[in-house]
Amino acid sequence: EFEEGCSHQRHGGRQASPAAMSGNVEYGLVSDDYVVSDDYRRDPSYPVRAGAGGGGGEGAPLLAPGGQAFATTFTQIEHVSIQTPPTAQPSLIHIDGKPVDAHRYEFPGWVPPNELKFETLEPVDRNTLHHPTRGTLNELYSTAICGNDLTSSVLYVIGVTTTMSGQLAPLCLLIVGFVLYLFKSVYGEAGTAIPLNGGAYNLLLNTTSKSVASLAACLTILSYVATAVVSATECMTYASNLCPWIDIYWWTLGLLGFFCVLSVMGISESAVVALGIFLVHMASMVFLILVGGVYMLQNTEIFANNLREPLKYDWPLAILFGFCTAMLGVTGFETSANYIEEQQKGVFPKTLFNSWIVVFIMNPILSIVCLGVLDLGTLEAHHRDVLAKTAYDAGGKYFGLWISADAALVLAGSVLTAYVGVVGLVRRLALDRCLPQVLLAENRWRRTNHLIPITFFVLCASLFMILGGRVRSLANVYTLSFLCVMALFSIGNMMLKYKRGRIRRPVRATWPSCFAALAAVLIALIGNIMLAPGHLIYFLLYFGIVAGITIVMFERIRILKYFLYLVSQGPVHLQDRFAGVTQLAMDKIKSQKIVFFAKNDNLEVLNKAVSYVQSNELTKWLKVVYVYDDLSDPMIKAIAENLRVIDRCFPKVVIDFVLVQGSFSPEVVAQVSARLGVPRNFMFIACPGDRFPHDIGDFGGVRMITH
Repeated sequence: EFEEGCSHQRHGGRQASPAAMSGNVEYGLVSDDYVVSDDYRRDPSYPVRAGAGGGGGEGAPLLAPGGQAFATTFTQIEHVSIQTPPTAQPSLIHIDGKPVDAHRYEFPGWVPPNELKFETLEPVDRNTLHHPTRGTLNELYSTAICGNDLTSSVLYVIGVTTTMSGQLAPLCLLIVGFVLYLFKSVYGEAGTAIPLNGGAYNLLLNTTSKSVASLAACLTILSYVATAVVSATECMTYASNLCPWIDIYWWTLGLLGFFCVLSVMGISESAVVALGIFLVHMASMVFLILVGGVYMLQNTEIFANNLREPLKYDWPLAILFGFCTAMLGVTGFETSANYIEEQQKGVFPKTLFNSWIVVFIMNPILSIVCLGVLDLGTLEAHHRDVLAKTAYDAGGKYFGLWISADAALVLAGSVLTAYVGVVGLVRRLALDRCLPQVLLAENRWRRTNHLIPITFFVLCASLFMILGGRVRSLANVYTLSFLCVMALFSIGNMMLKYKRGRIRRPVRATWPSCFAALAAVLIALIGNIMLAPGHLIYFLLYFGIVAGITIVMFERIRILKYFLYLVSQGPVHLQDRFAGVTQLAMDKIKSQKIVFFAKNDNLEVLNKAVSYVQSNELTKWLKVVYVYDDLSDPMIKAIAENLRVIDRCFPKVVIDFVLVQGSFSPEVVAQVSARLGVPRNFMFIACPGDRFPHDIGDFGGVRMITH
């Protein structure tokens, strides 16, 4: 059938053939540069790193002379263009009053090797396979970045927990420490199985659908916005106690702007600042424990009197409500998963352990110290600055000022953590086209994605100004969004166990641990809603705004189709003006090529791969790649024939078959990425087995299909 109806001339695949010149086929296979003028990645304005050659994952310059990988042979069996049948749906596009029909394409099936044109792919330099910041953070820097956010919560969590549970606050904080121990293994398993930036978004992206993953991303972004604004405001509140001349409103905006500039400079510089803040804070807390402990031993009656005070609620409810509020003491634990690619190999589980041990030991002990220095009435009255008050009573005025200064410093560190986390997450979302790709633009000075922190600053600053500096509603949003993210992470890890059980990972969480962690977070989430039902309204309002932006990005093709239909019903001059432009915009969006690496000719897997791409990606172009050892491999013909069947089942998807000689490896994936101009985060594989010799993170963002 191919020889009878599809002889053609091509630009890099099958050689020219002077065959029959009749029928419904437009002779000439469409080349790999199909709709090149509509391909936004080849537009001069598309942001790529200097030296980048066409796609190549994250914009890194993949092709370099003197590369270390072996050259591979490359060829393609591409789709052919056929005429639109007379029975096709009439075109909605009219230019100059005449209907314009879009082409239809068909995959020809197997082509004999002697009719294919082969080319050699250039070798790659392994040093350019990943983003320059990958693996730059050691254990200490990685712990400091998330530790600032995590340990800053002790400044307020002890006071609010004591308000709810009284003298049972240390017990509630200890229970939270055990819950965090469960999440240490949950986060550890997910992060070591799929070591890519994005946190809950990346986990759900590889285990569920892109839309579900995007909801988790919206919650995480919302959490970062709330963290930055609330922490900056509280920081300046503490600072104003030290320097009364500070204007909280303008200095809060200034602090947000300062960390925006620091983020533009790069994560290494941010990590140095974060480490300094973290070390000063930990030293201050240790010294506070020592000074408070000595004061306790000298005034034992304070602690004894507090133990005799009646509880506000019956002890089960006191523990429950105390636990719900004490869960705020672990906010920031999820941050480490959003910059996992920047951490050195093997550091991520250590970062989780370090964060857990600090919270598990420090929070309950500090709570006991506060109960031994302050009576319950004073403690509740100073619940927002309880540590500063404790330091003032136990060590004097200047020690109290020191702790206040430390509080301001570590809260500033929380703002920095929010910037670091959001840069990693938004960069991943932009790469996946969940957010505008203009955010990926890099500056020549530091080679950082400067538009991400700048946009985040504008968002936080505008929100702060809209609220007039009154950020209480944002604090409530922070609580619920953080707990929702942790719940989604638990669910995502369960899906990882069920659907991706064969992936090799050094850390494994047991099923009871996963269920117990999820149950604990759901209890805390429901409990916080019960304690303050009005907070749910603010949460839904802010979440709706963030989610709305993502939904528009996902549904922009549908929105453009509705607009095109409305234009088609209007006057001819409107059709002439808008119809063609709208169709070109749709073609530009859908021109993104998607690559699936097929392991064999399994028709079910191939079918589900096409279904997954059609359901989750805004594209009409799929390239199926098979890496082979020898052209005599019978799998080549079998895959080609199966793709012809699938092509007829999915008429709206354009399918090509790419053959690459070699062995499947990160270097080969990078070569294919550079040759096809397809970023590696738009490449898919089926779930690898436990004998797979590579880590998923080595492939620069290659994703796994759901099947």
